[in-house]
Amino acid sequence: MAQTITAPAVRARKGSDPLVMVTAYDAPGARIADEAGVDLILVGDSVAMVVLGYEDTLQVTVEDMAHHVGAVARAKPRPMVVADLPWMSYHLSVEETVRNSAALIRAGAQAVKLEGGAKRLPMVRAILDAEIPVMGHIGLTPQSIHALGGFKVQGKQADAAAALVDDAIALADAGCFSIVLEAVPDEVARLVTQSVDVPTIGIGAGPWCDGQVLVFHDLLGLQDKLAPKFVRRYASLKSDAVTAMAAFAEDVRTKRFPSAEESYHLSPETAEVLGLYGAAAS
Repeated sequence: MAQTITAPAVRARKGSDPLVMVTAYDAPGARIADEAGVDLILVGDSVAMVVLGYEDTLQVTVEDMAHHVGAVARAKPRPMVVADLPWMSYHLSVEETVRNSAALIRAGAQAVKLEGGAKRLPMVRAILDAEIPVMGHIGLTPQSIHALGGFKVQGKQADAAAALVDDAIALADAGCFSIVLEAVPDEVARLVTQSVDVPTIGIGAGPWCDGQVLVFHDLLGLQDKLAPKFVRRYASLKSDAVTAMAAFAEDVRTKRFPSAEESYHLSPETAEVLGLYGAAAS
């Protein structure tokens, strides 16, 4: 199916039907998201934690991200594919920022996302000058966990809330087609959403945003570690998978798998020639 979701189409959804975004990191995940009817697929640097086993998002590289973007893109999903620019891929120079953004676009993304507010404007403008759509991300920015002191709700004080509004306005004015708000009080998310003319997409930001995003493995219950309060699990696929795999292991150990129906057989004539008459299926 041809892709029909574009950056201008996403921007036009401001104040309209809520946008649905999920993360995905491979072709099967992209196909699931596509068939479920989501609007955007984020190939997030959260791949570091939910797929690659790291403790935070700081370990993934542009090469890692391009690898997973390519896997998602090869599924040819209808949703727009947005790729996270990983830590230190947009911090050193505008030239390197554009080069890294181009690498993710060449891998199959239609837009890139970066974290931070007004201080990222030179990078945002440079990416946009290269004709690459940009999604902003403010509030809790996981690439800044050491500076923030951990995964903590942001914008709880009046000055911090005002700064988030200012950052959102700056990103929107610079040309970002949408902005992710992560882990901020719902009242602040509502204020931000009302202050910008581009859609906001919330994760732990309450119901007032123009859309919502969750991590693939969280919403499907593919991992059962303690989740943030904003995660709603819609399935328990890890427990289902463990049960299924344990049943497979039991069948193998008791020689119930594979059955004759799940095996290939010689014809009786060939089996007889090989001295195996009676061993082949009738």
